[in-house]
Amino acid sequence: MAEEQKQRMVMCVKFGKGLPGLERAPRNDELGKRIFENVSQDGWKLWQDQQTILINHYSLNMANAEAHEFLSTQMEEFFFGEGAKLPDDWIPEDQRGQQPGPDGKGAQGGKGASASKGAPAPAQK
Repeated sequence: MAEEQKQRMVMCVKFGKGLPGLERAPRNDELGKRIFENVSQDGWKLWQDQQTILINHYSLNMANAEAHEFLSTQMEEFFFGEGAKLPDDWIPEDQRGQQPGPDGKGAQGGKGASASKGAPAPAQK
């Protein structure tokens, strides 16, 4: 039987308690180091879900440097600011059929509304 490795614990900034930390820094920069030292595996999972929402809602083109910069700013706010909020016009998937927006995705105000909220312009299709 292989020796069990002791999990690295961190005081998670999202949950406010000690939880298993990430196995490695998610980025090779100062923000990645802060996340590694202060964010649990569970906290990172919350960010991954939030990031998916942002990418889909704003139709971010991940080949675009502006999209990466936007997500980096959102990531820092999510973990170390007041917490990145869902877009103001975001409607949860389970409620989208009740109040569809102009694009049919439930986003009140459509894609054009996102540009005024500091997000990069939507990807061209």
